[in-house]
Amino acid sequence: MTLRVLLFFSIISQFNFGQTNTEIFLYDIEANNNSITVSNGENISNNEGYDNQPSFLNDERLLYSSTRNGQTDIAQYFINYNSKVWINFTEGGEYSPQKIPNKSEVSAVRLDTDGKQRLYRYNLSNGESTTLINDLVVAYYTWSNDNTIVSAVIENENLNLFSTNINSGTSRKYATNIGRSFHEIPGSNLVSFISKENNEQWQIKSINPSTGETKLIANTISGVEDICWLNSKTILSGKDAKLYKLTLEKDNNWKEIADLSSLGITSITRLAVNPSMTKLAIAGSISVESQTNETSTQNEETETIETPAESKSEVSDIEAIVQRNLDAYNARDIDAFMKDYADDIKLYTYPNTLRTEGKETMRKGYKDWFDRTPDLRAFIKQRIVIGNKVIDEEQVTANGQIFNAVAIYEVENGLITTVTFIQN
Repeated sequence: MTLRVLLFFSIISQFNFGQTNTEIFLYDIEANNNSITVSNGENISNNEGYDNQPSFLNDERLLYSSTRNGQTDIAQYFINYNSKVWINFTEGGEYSPQKIPNKSEVSAVRLDTDGKQRLYRYNLSNGESTTLINDLVVAYYTWSNDNTIVSAVIENENLNLFSTNINSGTSRKYATNIGRSFHEIPGSNLVSFISKENNEQWQIKSINPSTGETKLIANTISGVEDICWLNSKTILSGKDAKLYKLTLEKDNNWKEIADLSSLGITSITRLAVNPSMTKLAIAGSISVESQTNETSTQNEETETIETPAESKSEVSDIEAIVQRNLDAYNARDIDAFMKDYADDIKLYTYPNTLRTEGKETMRKGYKDWFDRTPDLRAFIKQRIVIGNKVIDEEQVTANGQIFNAVAIYEVENGLITTVTFIQN
């Protein structure tokens, strides 16, 4: 194993895997003048293992890294429907998922099974991935715009700051000995990063990715390197279970605004705010007692729920089945596609016109469709989960044409039993 890979494991272990009981918490946040209120906190990951590195895809969707079957993958959480789907199905582990500006794609750091660590892009409609940066070992990063990445790169046992132009494939190093927290500063073309050049006092600095010009913004809370911007003047950070804010040109020092220990949080790490500044996502370590209580509560709820298909975990399973089926559709893999359907599958045109019945009939029709449509792609514009039903609003590309459709999937015992199509 190479030194670079060993170093990556060291960095990930220090900052991530060392937090064995990390969860993602979502709060409402409201800022009035110089006052900030945080309320209605909820553990939305509720998952054994590693859940960390949240970032918002938009106001209603949240991305984060989450453990699935012993591997870290990209989860997409739908706030309005309290449900989760998986974006990718690679053999490697993904970290730091973020939306790529102005594209229906996300990016993530991936540690592949061959030991190599790269930054990838992922198509949201089918999960297909391609490499973004080949020649740098990126550990942490953010997008300055849809063509520029500012990142912490592993070099000789250090993290150094690089700015990379994706179109030209060129990178420049602008700073050394930095931390893991990168954020676009609202209302500017600047990116904030954590400078660790002064070991006794870490600092928040800004950088212009085009010129490399850096400026001091503020000192961090002692020993803390995770921040996020609430707006162009206010920075949020956390230490232990307490949340702090620093409003530039107003506050002389960090001010405590909330104690989040009521949900069992013992240590706040990553933070993210949605575009409209109404939701705050936090990754936090939780106490063993809190985790035990959550498990006990979940078990009690499972025993009393009369319609288990409506529980959060089952909704996630149902949604994952439909997403997996969509991935197979986009890959035109007829065998993988048909595995998710019941033997007596029925396809309807809305409201109740039967199109086909039975798995073999459906297979023949879709096999011909896949063979005749090399550019076939379906992109999910919206998804709603109600009980055992998943309702997808889709934009479909086929033979150079683009059309919109709605598909209503019904899932029973792990298989899709009916699909109803509404097409324009």
